[in-house]
Amino acid sequence: MILYLGRRLVGVAGILLAICAITFTIFYLLPNDPAAAACGKTCSPERLADVKAAMGLDKSVWQQFADYLTGIFAGRDYGTGPSAVHCGFPCLGYSYEYSLPVWDLLTDRLPVSISLAIGSAVLWLLLGLGAGVTSALRKGGFTDRTLMVLSVGAASLPVYFTSIMLIWGVVRTAGWLPYPAYHAFTEDPVEWASNLLLPWIALALLYAAMYARQSRNSMIEAMAEPYIRTARAKGLPPRTVTVKHGLRSAMTPILTIFGMDLGGLLAGAVITESIFGLPGVGRLFYDGLARSDQPVILGVTLLAAFFIVVANLLVDLLYAFVDPRVRY
Repeated sequence: MILYLGRRLVGVAGILLAICAITFTIFYLLPNDPAAAACGKTCSPERLADVKAAMGLDKSVWQQFADYLTGIFAGRDYGTGPSAVHCGFPCLGYSYEYSLPVWDLLTDRLPVSISLAIGSAVLWLLLGLGAGVTSALRKGGFTDRTLMVLSVGAASLPVYFTSIMLIWGVVRTAGWLPYPAYHAFTEDPVEWASNLLLPWIALALLYAAMYARQSRNSMIEAMAEPYIRTARAKGLPPRTVTVKHGLRSAMTPILTIFGMDLGGLLAGAVITESIFGLPGVGRLFYDGLARSDQPVILGVTLLAAFFIVVANLLVDLLYAFVDPRVRY
C-alpha cells in the first residue's frame, strides 16, 4: 500500500505539472494581452511597457513559466521598487482586475463552492442510489419502469432550466424559501442550509438521475453473481445479502464517477453559481473569462485539476475498503 501510494503521489505531481505547463502555455500565448487589459483603454505605450515589466510579461515564456512555478512553492514579487507587489506562498498569480493574489480570491470563494458541492453530493447519492437499488430489486416491475422514466426525464433537463424553475416556483410563487444567498455554516447552520437548498436540489436532480441508472445496472449485475446465490442459500437475511454483498460490490463503478463529479464540483459549478448569484469559484471563473483575467482563469483551472486528481486518488484507495478483492 505504501509503495502504491508513493507511486500515485509521484504520478499526481507529474499530472499537475503537465496541466500547469499546458494551461500556462495556452493562456499566455493567446492573442489577448493581459497587460493591456490590466492597463486600461487609455493606456500609453510607456505605461503598457511598465505594466508588462511588473507582470513579468517582458520575459520569455519559459522564464515566465519558471517564475510561476517558483511562486507556487516560494511566493514571488510582481514589479520592483516601492510599487512592487508581494504574492505569498502559494502564489497562483496576481489579478490586476481585483488587485489581489489569485490564491486569496480562491480561498475567499472556496467555502461557497465546497458547501454547494458537499450538500448536492449527499442529496444525489441518497436519491440516485436509493432509486437505482430499488429499481434493480424490482427489475421489470412498475416501480422499476417508473423510476427509470423519471430518471431519464430528470437527466434530460439542463441544470439552468431546473434552477430557473425552482426559483420561479419555490421562491417567487410559493415563497417557501428565501432567494439563495451564502451564509457561513459557522454563523448559522440553519440559514446556511435553507439558502443553499435550491442549488443543492438543482444539481442533485441532474446527477441523481445518472447515478440511478448506473447503480441500477451495477446492482443487477452484482445480484446475479454466484456468491449472491451462495449467500441466499446459506439463509442470510435479504437485507444482509442486498447491502453487505450486493451493494458493496456494485459501489465500485459508482465510486469512480463520484470521484470525478465531486472533484469537478469542488472547483465550482459555473452555471449554478451564476444563476443563483452565489460568490463561488465557478462564478469567479465566469467573471475571469468575461474580463479576460488570465491569472484567475489559470488559477481556477489548476485548482480544478488538483481536486479531480486528488479525488481520483482517494477513490482508488477506497476501492480496497469497498471491494475486498482489490489489493495494492
